[in-house]
Amino acid sequence: MTRFAELHRAAEPLLLPNAWDHASAMALSAEGFRAVATTSLGVAATAGLPDGDSATREETLRLARALGTAPFLLSVDAEGGFSEDPDEVGEFAREVAAAGAVGINLEDGLGPVGRHAAKIAAVKAAAPDLFVNARTDTHWLGDGEGTLHRLDAYREAGADGVFVPGLTDPAEIAALVRHLGDTPLNILYSPTGPTVPHLTDLGVRRVSLGSLLYRRALGAALETLADIRAGRSPRGAAPSYADVDAFARRCDAVHSAG
Repeated sequence: MTRFAELHRAAEPLLLPNAWDHASAMALSAEGFRAVATTSLGVAATAGLPDGDSATREETLRLARALGTAPFLLSVDAEGGFSEDPDEVGEFAREVAAAGAVGINLEDGLGPVGRHAAKIAAVKAAAPDLFVNARTDTHWLGDGEGTLHRLDAYREAGADGVFVPGLTDPAEIAALVRHLGDTPLNILYSPTGPTVPHLTDLGVRRVSLGSLLYRRALGAALETLADIRAGRSPRGAAPSYADVDAFARRCDAVHSAG
């Protein structure tokens, strides 16, 4: 079992924050997070590209290469694999693993079950040690119907964990945990849903933050601007110039040593 997989078996669930660039990832690592994921929305928005349209393959790979040697375990949000061809998805996974990533998140977008299962199988064939977190959008884009059927197919294809964003009902989460048995369940944290301690009690093994941190960062920037415009002192904390600059210098030293 890889170190990343072991974090899904620990006493506490893996709280996985999502970064959108080098500085945000290093800041999260500095806060003590042993694993950091990327957020497809943050990566896409930063590049001025749409999320979920397979438009950010190169940007995602570039960020993976920048972070793959950083002092944390990296999981990459790869949308649907940036292709409908399982072999091409497998090749992308191989490149992600070669960059140093230990995990990949693949979403089905409610496409055909068989096609997504084939992508998962291709990823496991191309990069066997990569932790595949198979996401179904039955609650994100639908009413939850078909969740068990999809997750069972993805587990049979080789998924190491499964992800159901949009699922917030405690009773449904607990029932799904029982159904999955030893397969770790990933839930997307929602400010209006169960707290992390509650999700822990329900048996959830991984709690992702998705695009929340990126959206909150944008919100903080706008609040700061509104305060300044109104003649108020900005609220909230901000890292110093030196602190942020140090993130880049620290990673540059790691790359130079490698």
